[in-house]
Amino acid sequence: MINVRLLSGAASALICSGIFPPLEAAEAKLPSTVIRSDLSYRNEIQHSIDNGLKWLVANQHSNGWWSTPDQPAVTGLALLALRSDPNTQASLRHAEAVAKGYRHLVSCVQPDGSIHRANLPTYNTSICLMALLASPNPEHHSIARRARAFLVRLQSDFGEPGKLDTQFDGGIGYGSKYEHSDMGNTVQALEAIYYSRHLVRDQNADAPDLNWEALRSFLQNCQNLSSHNSQPWVSEDPRDKGGFVYYPGHSMAGGTTNTATGRISLRSYGSISYAGLLSYIYADLKASDARVVAVKDWLKANYTLHENPGMGLQGLYYYFHTMAKALNTAGIDELEIENGTRVVWRRELSSRLLNLQQRDGSWSNENARWWEKDSSLVTSYGVLALAITIRGL
Repeated sequence: MINVRLLSGAASALICSGIFPPLEAAEAKLPSTVIRSDLSYRNEIQHSIDNGLKWLVANQHSNGWWSTPDQPAVTGLALLALRSDPNTQASLRHAEAVAKGYRHLVSCVQPDGSIHRANLPTYNTSICLMALLASPNPEHHSIARRARAFLVRLQSDFGEPGKLDTQFDGGIGYGSKYEHSDMGNTVQALEAIYYSRHLVRDQNADAPDLNWEALRSFLQNCQNLSSHNSQPWVSEDPRDKGGFVYYPGHSMAGGTTNTATGRISLRSYGSISYAGLLSYIYADLKASDARVVAVKDWLKANYTLHENPGMGLQGLYYYFHTMAKALNTAGIDELEIENGTRVVWRRELSSRLLNLQQRDGSWSNENARWWEKDSSLVTSYGVLALAITIRGL
């Protein structure tokens, strides 16, 4: 059976697909005192979401895509944002934009089941599959099944087939089995594969699926945790323990060199550590597992909304979006940080996003790394994160 708590956490897609209850249904289960105390603030968040969605609709190309036709993932994220609207009645007004967006996604489907045009097949296919899962159109199911099978086939198995003999085995890379695996592509593909399980559950046993043991091996090979990862780059610094790096041997946050021994230790950083937590949950690790506990401890110790820890403003909105998904999926309502202070992350994150929103309803990062000067991409991240927070306030 599907874990309902996990489904509610995947708000980036499953809010929209009908698995996540409408906001009104969620409110009906809350004590009236809670509803009254947060109603005004939730109205502020809804107003922010409304403005973000209006901006997205106004900035959609007449052919249905956002930003560029060659990267359908941006269109997929915008569709997810439009389908995530907690105001289910008002969301009907976006029907035309949604229909045009899906027509563009379908036009990007390739013979092998992938959904992309120019490059980045893993990233584009994964996000487009999530958008297809959010679609109520049954005609999209066969496309989604083929996209899922494509992603499963991308799982790396270097060296001797079936044997975990390299640190990259079990992960997924940019789109070729001959490229190294990395956490960014792995978490995107894993999320889409995890939430599309129902599409193949009733099929025969030959339906392709991930090697989940190999996947878990790859994930721990990206974690700064010497008890489970013996690679020479693993940091012994308490500031890094439990966090994640981009792939074995490489961190976007760089490393530190021991002047006496010359040993290089890689630094953990925020966005990819939240991706690590999310991946462990999708990989069905229990909350009590030492690897899960360790990454949670790192995230608590490095909690901030002023930057992507270890990366400054680089990838800030991806960080916000991944934080919201990971903490919500993990069932975490409060984080205990320094000096025993407890933070209600949904309120703090939503407040931060409200303050960062532009007057026209969009969001944009002043740092261009990872496309984050693209307002369509970043506005989608902002709306999706707010849609997650509003349901838990």
